[in-house]
Amino acid sequence: MTTATHSSGTWQLGDRTVYRLGFGAMRLTGTGAFHNGTPRDRASSIAVVRRAVELGVNHIDTAAFYFSALRSANEIVNSALAAFPADEVLVATKVGPRRDRAGGWEGAARPEDLRGDVEQNLRELGRDHLDLVYLRNMRWDSLADHFSALAELREEGLIRNLGVSSVSAAQLHEARAIAPVVAVQNKFGLDDTDSVEVMRACGELGIAFVPFFAIAGARPGAEAAATATAAEADEDRAAKVAEAHGVSPQQIRLAWTLAQGPHVLAIPGTGDIAHLEANIAAGAIRLTHEDLALLG
Repeated sequence: MTTATHSSGTWQLGDRTVYRLGFGAMRLTGTGAFHNGTPRDRASSIAVVRRAVELGVNHIDTAAFYFSALRSANEIVNSALAAFPADEVLVATKVGPRRDRAGGWEGAARPEDLRGDVEQNLRELGRDHLDLVYLRNMRWDSLADHFSALAELREEGLIRNLGVSSVSAAQLHEARAIAPVVAVQNKFGLDDTDSVEVMRACGELGIAFVPFFAIAGARPGAEAAATATAAEADEDRAAKVAEAHGVSPQQIRLAWTLAQGPHVLAIPGTGDIAHLEANIAAGAIRLTHEDLALLG
C-alpha cells in the first residue's frame, strides 16, 4: 500500500534508506511541562507508534530522557515495534542532556557518562546496537571530547551511525573530523530559520538535516515580542496557503519543511492517531513556487 509517507521521498541515513517523513516520540509519554503532567494511556501511545509504521514510517526519533513519572518513550517504542521485523524501522536516539528520576534536569553528561547513557538506551529499546545516536550540544564550545567518546562506542559496535544536534556549522565540521556524521538535528521551522546555514551545509555535504519543533510554531513567553510578531505573520501566510490546499496550517508547515531540500527530513510527534494521520498526509502535499514565495 502506497501512503503519503512514501510520497515524501527517501534519504540514505547512514546505512539505511528511510522515508523523509518520520515520527518523533517525545509526546508519547504525557502532557505538561516536558511531559511531567498527566500520563498518556500506554496502550494508546503504543497504538500511535504502530499506526505510524503501518502508514510507512520507518524512522522514529526518541531518547531515554523522554519520560514522565509513569511513562518512558523508549519503552513505548520498544513495545510497539515488537510487532514488526527488527530491521523495519530505524530508531534514532540522543544523549547529552540528563534528568534525575524525579524528572528534573541534572545538566549535561560528561564524556565518561556517555557509555552509561548509550547502554540505558540499549536496555530500554531492547536492542544490541543503536541505529543512530545524536550528541545533543549542551552549550559546549567544543564537541570534541564528547563526540570522541561516542566514536569509540561506534567502533565497538554499540552504535551504527552518529549525528549531532543543536550545533553550529563550525561544530558540525569539528565532529566530522573525528568520525562520520550522517545527520544533524537542530531547531528549525517556518518561523525559526536560525539554522539555515547549518541546513545548507548539510545539503552540500550530503548529510541529513532533521529539524525538531518544525510545526510547533511560536511558544508564548519564550521569545521576544518581535519574534512573536514575526511568527504570527508566518502563521497568517501558512493559513492562506493551507486554505488554498484544503489542509491545515500545521500540514503546510510540514510540507514547507520537506520542500527545503531532499536532505531535509521531518519527525513530527504526537500522541494522538488523528493528529498522526494528518501529519502523515502532509507528505503528499506539493507546494507551488507561488506558495513558497508567499511563505518566504
